[in-house]
Amino acid sequence: MESIRFADREHKAFFSEMLAKTHNNDPYHQAFFYAMGICPETRCNIHTLFDFNEDGIRPEGLAAAWQTGGTRRLCRLAFNLWNGWTEEGKENRSTPYELFDCGFAPYFFEAIRLRYPEYCRSLERTVPQLYEKAR
Repeated sequence: MESIRFADREHKAFFSEMLAKTHNNDPYHQAFFYAMGICPETRCNIHTLFDFNEDGIRPEGLAAAWQTGGTRRLCRLAFNLWNGWTEEGKENRSTPYELFDCGFAPYFFEAIRLRYPEYCRSLERTVPQLYEKAR
C-alpha cells in the first residue's frame, strides 16, 4: 500500500493505536479509524462513536454535545464507510455535497482510498494512461 497521508502525528498515532487495539487491519477498520483520527474531538470521544466490545459503530454519538458541523460530517462519512450507514430521515446529509463542505475534505479522500483499495489501485494505473492518450 502507498504511504498514508495524515493530518498530523496525533492522527497517525491514533490510527495505529486503534488498529492495534481492535486487532484488525481490514479496510473497514482502517477507513473508520483513519477518519475518526482526523481531528482531536473525535479522537478524544472515540468511545462514544465506536463500541470496542461489540466491534461496531455507535451512531447515537452524533447527538453528543461536543459535536460540531465538521465533526458530524466526519462521523457520517466514517459510519458510512464502516457499513453503508446513513441517518434515517437525514440521508441527504451523507451526500458528497454535504459531507465534503468542510476543512476535513482532503483527508476524506484518503479514508475512501483506504476503504476501497481495490478500486483506487486500478484508478491510479488508469488515470495516467488516460492523460497520455489525451495528449
